[in-house]
Amino acid sequence: MNPFPLQIVTPDGIYFDGEAQQVIVRTTEGEVGILRGHADYVAALSIGEARITVDGQVRRAACNSGMISVNKGLVRVVAVTFEWSDDIDLERAQRAKEKAEKALQEKTGEVELRTAELKLKRALTRIKVAK
Repeated sequence: MNPFPLQIVTPDGIYFDGEAQQVIVRTTEGEVGILRGHADYVAALSIGEARITVDGQVRRAACNSGMISVNKGLVRVVAVTFEWSDDIDLERAQRAKEKAEKALQEKTGEVELRTAELKLKRALTRIKVAK
C-alpha cells in the first residue's frame, strides 16, 4: 500500500502527523476506509475504534466523535478525543463503564439517559481497544 499524509488532532494537540498506508474509522454512517488516492471526502465521526496502518503495522485507538476529511490527498482526523490503545487506562475505563451502567439503571430523565448511553459506549470502546 502506498502512503499518504495523515494528521490526527484533538483539542489537546496533535496525535499524529506523518505518513500512513490506511485509515479505518467509524463514521455516523458506518466504517470507512481511506487509502492513497481516495476522493475528496468529509464525514462526521462516531464513537468507535480507529485503525491506522503505519509502516505496515496497524495501530488501534479509541476515537470519540469529530470529523474526517480527505482534501487533495491529505487526510485529517479531527476528534474530540483520540487515545492510542497503549495509552488507555483499562482500570479507569472499567470504572467509567460501571458508573455509566449504574446511571442507566437509575433512568432519572431523557438527557441523563442519553448521557449515560454515550458514556457507556465510550467506555466499552476504550475497553475493547485496550485489550
